[in-house]
Amino acid sequence: MRSLHLLTAVTSGTAGSRTKSDRLELLQALIAAPTFDPLFREDVIIVPGDHPTYGWICQVAACQRAADNSREYCQVHKRQWFEIKAKGGNVTEFLRVAQPLESASWHVIPDCLICPGVPAFSKTQLCYLHEHQWDARRRDHERRTGHPLEFDTWLARATAYPAFGDCRITGCPERSGSPLRLCYRHERQYRREGRPGNARMPTNWSRTLAKSGQPPKLLYTDEGRFRRWCSEPKTPTRRINGRLSLLGLRPLAKAELQWVTVQHAQTAEEGANWPLLWLQAAADCCREQDVNSLVDLDLDACPHQARQVTKAMLKHLRLIYFSRQDTKDAGFIETDHFGVRFPHTESHIDLTGISQRWLRDLLWDNLAAELTSKPPRSRGPFDARRRGCVELSAFLEVQAPGGGHDPTLLTESHMVDFIADQRHRAKHKLPSLGLRRQGRDGTSVMTDGIVCDNLNGARRLLRDALETGASMQIGLDRTFIVVLPRSQKKVGRRKPFSDDVAKALADPQNLADLEAMDSEDHGLRDIWEALVVTGRRCSEVLEARLECIARHGKIPMFWHDQTKVGNFDEGIRISERCFRRLQERQNKTIDRFLQRTGRLPSADERLQLALFPRRPTNRRGLKGVSYGWFSTLFSTWVKGLDLGKAVPHQARHTLATNLLKAGANLTHVKRYLGQISEAMAEHYVHIANTDPKLNAALEAVWVGGPGAAEPGILLAGGEPLTRAEAEALAIDLNRKSTPAEGGFCTFQPVVSGDACPWNLNCHSCQEFVMSGADLVYWHRKREQWRMVAEGAPDSKTADYLHELFEPTARAIAGLEKALESFGLLDEALALDLRRPQDYFGRVWSTAFRARELAELDTEDEEAA
Repeated sequence: MRSLHLLTAVTSGTAGSRTKSDRLELLQALIAAPTFDPLFREDVIIVPGDHPTYGWICQVAACQRAADNSREYCQVHKRQWFEIKAKGGNVTEFLRVAQPLESASWHVIPDCLICPGVPAFSKTQLCYLHEHQWDARRRDHERRTGHPLEFDTWLARATAYPAFGDCRITGCPERSGSPLRLCYRHERQYRREGRPGNARMPTNWSRTLAKSGQPPKLLYTDEGRFRRWCSEPKTPTRRINGRLSLLGLRPLAKAELQWVTVQHAQTAEEGANWPLLWLQAAADCCREQDVNSLVDLDLDACPHQARQVTKAMLKHLRLIYFSRQDTKDAGFIETDHFGVRFPHTESHIDLTGISQRWLRDLLWDNLAAELTSKPPRSRGPFDARRRGCVELSAFLEVQAPGGGHDPTLLTESHMVDFIADQRHRAKHKLPSLGLRRQGRDGTSVMTDGIVCDNLNGARRLLRDALETGASMQIGLDRTFIVVLPRSQKKVGRRKPFSDDVAKALADPQNLADLEAMDSEDHGLRDIWEALVVTGRRCSEVLEARLECIARHGKIPMFWHDQTKVGNFDEGIRISERCFRRLQERQNKTIDRFLQRTGRLPSADERLQLALFPRRPTNRRGLKGVSYGWFSTLFSTWVKGLDLGKAVPHQARHTLATNLLKAGANLTHVKRYLGQISEAMAEHYVHIANTDPKLNAALEAVWVGGPGAAEPGILLAGGEPLTRAEAEALAIDLNRKSTPAEGGFCTFQPVVSGDACPWNLNCHSCQEFVMSGADLVYWHRKREQWRMVAEGAPDSKTADYLHELFEPTARAIAGLEKALESFGLLDEALALDLRRPQDYFGRVWSTAFRARELAELDTEDEEAA
């Protein structure tokens, strides 16, 4: 598989992009920029072991060995850490007992202690010639004197040999250790392969070298054969941690690797780890295949690590090889060109499935305009338009004249035929015309939902083209656009869990089985219980941060990102049990961080760490577990319980329904679940209108005000009204009342907009009614009258004021008794101001006639 399509996303080579010479000039200019790290400008890049991105040294203090397979520790320390971890220890204990180790081999071969420029051959740090000389002299001295020869004494008298230069094998970064001009590794390989060409040094060449200081002339049986062997591709260069050799690469391929390496270090995402050994494998593949660019690399012939890192490199290169206008010509769009990256998606959006250039350009311009002005929250709207255009393109290619490539030939009938074809395919479960999916047969079966998305996506694009005038510029018939209807998608809603299913999903033994499925203890059970208790969306719990719980006024709160609404750090009240479970999970996550780093997280780190961190690609612990991981294990658990189909999101529907059954109204449900509107809250409520608890919450029973002929009356003997009584007394707030000071006016002419015949003397009017939302207002009014009466100059005046307020006092007492019978007294006392969201509350909508309230208080006095 060629990597070209990964870069261009087209099948026409590099059409629409910069040429190879342009690319090389561009990369050379970027590499020469002052912001480019000079460390990566060399042909052989030597990277420090503690490099923030490409670090490779073991993290045990003073250990000189390389980390194993991009992990934190070398092989020896990794085994020690696993042993301590298996016994329940943490990383702090491990780092306290771990002893640093010397390197088992040189990461970079040093020079001989005697010969500058000649690589050392052994641990004594002597080159090949001096190693043999030292060995011979040491044995001879011991044989003659019986005493060992001092190494430093011999070293001071040794004579240096001239350097032999770099290894002649293409791409080898090592220096040669003999006149053959082969490094020690390739010299051994040359001997193993039978010495092709029989290149050799003359007899006693070392003595000649010592006397003349010049390397001896080589002898050959077939010099051409030897040179061909040296130029032939060899096994990959010895990959050493801390070194990246770009020798032997063509200029463009070398520049690409240099620039991409620095670019990744500057923009590396969390967990996107590129070990230098992987980069070296990619460089070796470029050398072996002798390619001009990474674009030309045959990925199928590359090892897995090289293939994986090369694909990531091509994504970086695509952003500079193609300008915004280039991507339009090539048939794709890069959101990074507009500074936008949708969550959990790549920057690349492929448009090559649209064969008609006019349609593809309309889509590109539409997406580009939206990316520039107001990008959507997710990539979903873009994908809907793209899929709709792919389907329309495939249909026109077959059914329209000229394959639909000339927009002036398209008429209303073509669009009608397209609509009919889409609906026919959905009705008979036929495969899609243009859409493909990953699977065994690669086909996508059409459904009503897919057809709705396709038609709406195409309609959105074509309507925008009509409004901007783009359709007129290309000669597209207006009737071709306007005939495309807006499709109403039949959105089903999930049902709440039935009693049997809910009981099974909350059974302690079943929950223990769920917890046992989480072999690495990422918090599977904690996530599920948090979903049940909080009613949050799955993503809001999975992506919760470490500091997501706290107590405020001794009330346990859960803080999260309310993603759909766009509210960040939204807090809701949770149960004590849920709070304790999440608190235990906090401690486990902190222990995990401690095991990894050897220290506790700082205050800033605690705000960023995930409460449920995933294991892969998560070096700093910022990523939460994925929905795929949670959903897969949850589905397996549910199947094992034989409960039928059940998904985690049903917990949200169940909580909404239970809230309403418990007496909450739609406003409360909307606010607690974080819905955008009450219509969305109704989507989650599954109670029929005949439900008695719902009816009790929706009944609007009013009472008369203090100006009524009989203010205050006993309602149903002090008990809540029966359904028949409530229906008889219910008054529709929206149509038959208008707000007034301290209550509502029900006089229909005034409600209809006429002037009040009593000059707005509401408190003495029989048409005035009081609701629970006005209780605090009337309490203050009562206190005001009492203060005025107490300040009267004589008792006669005080008695007069008390008598004047007596009907109002009886109405207030009756209102309290009526609210108490409905269980709304405490809520009414807590409600101080009229807010728009309170209009739908039971306290607001449950009101009583003032004269009936007064009679209620009178009957209590008679009974006493």
